[in-house]
Amino acid sequence: MQSVLRYLDLTSVALALLVVLVSLVVLEIFRLRSLKRQLPPGPTPLPFAGTTLLFLKYPVDLIRSLVQYGDLCTVYLGRKPTIFLNTLDVMKEALVQNGTAFSGRPSMPIMEWISGGYGIVMVTYNHAWKQQRRFALHTLRNFGLGKKSVEERVSEEAQCLIKEMLKQEGKAFNPIYLTMNAVSNIICSIVFGDRFEYDDRRFAKLLKILNEHMVLFSSWIALMVVLCPFTIHLPGPHQKIYQNTKAFKDFIREAMVEHRKTLDPENLRDFIDAYLVEIDKNSSNEDSTFHEENLIMSTLDLFLAGTETTATTLRWGFIFMMNHPEVQERCHEEITRVLGYDRAPTMDDRAKLPYTLATVHEIMRFGNILPSGVTHETTQTTQLRGYTIPKETLVMTNLAAVMMDKDHWKHPETFNPENFLDENGQFFKDDFFLPFSLGPRVCLGETLARTELFIFFTSLLQRLQFSWPPNTPPIDMNGIVGMVKVPHPFKMICRSRDVHHVQM
Repeated sequence: MQSVLRYLDLTSVALALLVVLVSLVVLEIFRLRSLKRQLPPGPTPLPFAGTTLLFLKYPVDLIRSLVQYGDLCTVYLGRKPTIFLNTLDVMKEALVQNGTAFSGRPSMPIMEWISGGYGIVMVTYNHAWKQQRRFALHTLRNFGLGKKSVEERVSEEAQCLIKEMLKQEGKAFNPIYLTMNAVSNIICSIVFGDRFEYDDRRFAKLLKILNEHMVLFSSWIALMVVLCPFTIHLPGPHQKIYQNTKAFKDFIREAMVEHRKTLDPENLRDFIDAYLVEIDKNSSNEDSTFHEENLIMSTLDLFLAGTETTATTLRWGFIFMMNHPEVQERCHEEITRVLGYDRAPTMDDRAKLPYTLATVHEIMRFGNILPSGVTHETTQTTQLRGYTIPKETLVMTNLAAVMMDKDHWKHPETFNPENFLDENGQFFKDDFFLPFSLGPRVCLGETLARTELFIFFTSLLQRLQFSWPPNTPPIDMNGIVGMVKVPHPFKMICRSRDVHHVQM
């Protein structure tokens, strides 16, 4: 009798759980249907999972396919609706004409967990963000952003990178850390007042942590924390995200302490010095957002953004040059015809190097390391194309669709610098070229990134030739999509052009 009652009890519990589960699913279906009537159309979401599974399996293909739903559409990351802006016109309408309403950042537990709500990049559109961004932009300009002094730093670093690469001449090597070190040294010289040698073990370890950090953010581990925020309190591989961030913060905190000891307000050396002076200046101002935690996170934002995006774009550039040796040779011929083998390029040379400049832009267009941009959030309920977009709705820009628009580009689906050349072979600017986004949240380091990419790329092709190691299988050009679309790990071979030049 007791076994029968126990069986009935278990059956009752199972039935109750089943009823609850079915009820939850039915309620979720009704919720989704209600939202679909209010928001723009889009792919059919699954209850609770939304379109997350499609994003995980075919991220770039899914993003580009969203244009079939119109100028804007809705996808679901988990249970949360996200509006995708699919055309240039609707992006301008939202992010430029109505920039205040569309310039927020979502409150994500994973970002709060690692940043404490401080910094610049992921802080929403508010008083703190305005203060920090305005100060950062002003200070970066004071320390050379957009000036000849930064060009000279990049040019010198490019020669250091060439020297380091030539140590591997004729051998297959992975360029990831050399490239990261070179690019990072530019922002480090502005932020920390110094560069780091390529054999500096401590800095090399930091770059490995940075690479691991980006890999984690491109994996299911970060997605798990985004969809299930309570997991931040549980042990597991996701804790490595927090540990890596702490390593960066500790590195910056040590630099801040050293800067404080030797600070001379009349002779500022770098961004950290300027920030420390700003903290002291605003110490009695209750409205100020300048304090040490914001210094650390703002510095970290500049370091991460100033390293990863440009270094990743350069790595895509290596791949495109090896896949298209005819483009590489044409660039080299143009560069050496104008500059020879010895004169370092400057930004003033861009007009004389139209094909090379077009190639740099094509690397950014076709590489497209941020296919959906950085996530925005509406700061207020607003109207867009006849739809009412509620406050705190996620908004993303379909840069993949715009930068591969079949009705606009001459060669949308292939890597071809002709996309940026007119009928006379001269470079021309294109409104559909949006690697740095637009509106109030346009990339803070756009000027620096453009300088780095042109001078690094031109310097490297002036002196070096890149090729795949023998019998290398074709690389997956879809890359790995996370915070940034990075190429799969690869090796390449470089050879000195100077040797070829002498032999001729």
